[in-house]
Amino acid sequence: MRTFFSKISSCHKAHFPKTPSSEQTRFFFRIGKLALLFTAAFFLGRTIASIQESISLESTSQDTRIAQAEGNWGLSFPEEGKPPVGNASAEELRQYNAYYADTTKEKVLYLTFDAGFENGNTPAILDALKKHKAPATFFVVGTYIETNPELIQRMLQEGHLIGNHTYHHPDMSQIASQDSFQKELQDVETAYQNVTGKQMVKLYRPPQGKYSESNLQMAHDLGYQTFFWSLAYVDWYENNQPTKDEAFEKLLGRIHPGAIVLLHSTSKTNAAILDELLTKWEEMGYTFRSLDQIDAK
Repeated sequence: MRTFFSKISSCHKAHFPKTPSSEQTRFFFRIGKLALLFTAAFFLGRTIASIQESISLESTSQDTRIAQAEGNWGLSFPEEGKPPVGNASAEELRQYNAYYADTTKEKVLYLTFDAGFENGNTPAILDALKKHKAPATFFVVGTYIETNPELIQRMLQEGHLIGNHTYHHPDMSQIASQDSFQKELQDVETAYQNVTGKQMVKLYRPPQGKYSESNLQMAHDLGYQTFFWSLAYVDWYENNQPTKDEAFEKLLGRIHPGAIVLLHSTSKTNAAILDELLTKWEEMGYTFRSLDQIDAK
């Protein structure tokens, strides 16, 4: 072991004498200058890149920001009782005649129900709406109209609107063709006219909230208003329904002025609690307004 360390020591002495020569001094000085220049260039490059990135973010257009947010409509609720933040702003959506809430400070609500099929809960929902004189919009698929003409007629007779939820409930963000997009909406219009003898109002909700910038433009070109929502909860699993307490926690705690509320008419919980829920919202000072009266400007 002693021999091993002595060899290392002698090697160290051979390569790094205590007093370096003038040639070695000049060599290390040149190395130091190069290292300093390299470090300065590195930090200068990073600074320029950071500035360029900042400029790029500042110049990002509204259209680009909507495109970045496309996919599934989503919300965050930073403050209870205040409107949530969507993955596109009200201003960005408005250029396509699309909305997720009314920007009013009035305590008004817009009730909407998505109806993909009928399982017996809609009559109780209609009873509660009638009791409270609360207008609602039912976004229905084409087969719902064809298989439930009596409920469609009752909705209209009691002052509700029927909105377009497409015929087959596909992921519309995957439809690139204007003709295919239009057919999904027109087939619902045709079914509606066959049952009611009337023209359908042009209110559209993308199935599952899936959308793209081009979809928003297509709907706008067809004369439709697109409606997302600012309040919803997980109520669509028929065999895994939320409890009353779970429903009230979300639907009372997150209510806000100008809310577009999304509920599902297939929900047994919604049918059971709607009368009490509407009463509680009324006690909080809220009134109900029809979706075609929205003033999001």
